[in-house]
Amino acid sequence: MFQRVNRLLIDLPQVEYGDANAASAVQELLGGKFGEMSTLNNYMYQSFNFRGKKKLKPFYDLVASITAEEFGHVELVATTINLLSKDTTFSGNPNLAPMMNAKNMRNTQSFIASAQTALPVDSMGKPWNGEYVFTSGNLVLDLLHNFFLECGARTHKMRVYEMTDHPTAREMIGYLLVRGGTHVVAYAKALEMATGVDVTRMLPIPSLDNHVFDHARKYEERGYGNVLFTWNYVGDYQDINKIWKGTHPTTNAPLIVEEGTPKGAKMPDLDELPEEFAPGIGPEEFQMIAKRLMFNM
Repeated sequence: MFQRVNRLLIDLPQVEYGDANAASAVQELLGGKFGEMSTLNNYMYQSFNFRGKKKLKPFYDLVASITAEEFGHVELVATTINLLSKDTTFSGNPNLAPMMNAKNMRNTQSFIASAQTALPVDSMGKPWNGEYVFTSGNLVLDLLHNFFLECGARTHKMRVYEMTDHPTAREMIGYLLVRGGTHVVAYAKALEMATGVDVTRMLPIPSLDNHVFDHARKYEERGYGNVLFTWNYVGDYQDINKIWKGTHPTTNAPLIVEEGTPKGAKMPDLDELPEEFAPGIGPEEFQMIAKRLMFNM
């Protein structure tokens, strides 16, 4: 089972201006074939379906613990999209067409279907698809797929980074470039343990160091690329240290396993959008709700 913590993985800058078209591009990192919905569901179903969990526990622990982190990645990308999706519309009389500018945005569906928030779709509005999940049951084949998936995800992050200079989007992408790179190395080391083949010699893919990206550099310097978390405080998943050991193949920094989760940051509170009827609770309705919530306490 999973435990949820009301914290965001990092502190995202909340600037005064948005960029709805940048939000559309970032959607690829959420609901695209190589987006966080895919990494989450691939690892989640592989962990559910894993055969020989006791015999091959270090490999199971690796896939299971990364699964937990991917939930946070989905949340982080979705929150970024939500913070980018502002300043296109305004609050006003419906007859003034306060959402007129939305029709000129790339993703008009987000204005109509989700009140300017994230959806499990790609940058063109195509829904995320369960066919993106690969769970063959063969350990080496699944690890090889996961290595490929993380390399593809890294490529897409780099490209979206180059598409927008919005501080919120770049902060998120910089962080995920580092954490995604960590997962690339993790699966490469797992493949080496399983087959004897040193896949890390292929890294990085693409051949561009994370330090080149301004918003990724600080996370590399803080050691975010050298640590894996167990996402558990009762001793489960600690056998990842049988795979995640030694030094990083590109930085030579020591690899660390930390029990539990990162500290995280405060979760942003999204502004109300009266023109979208979201959340659609006025002052008088809120007072009545408050009274009902407090009744018989």
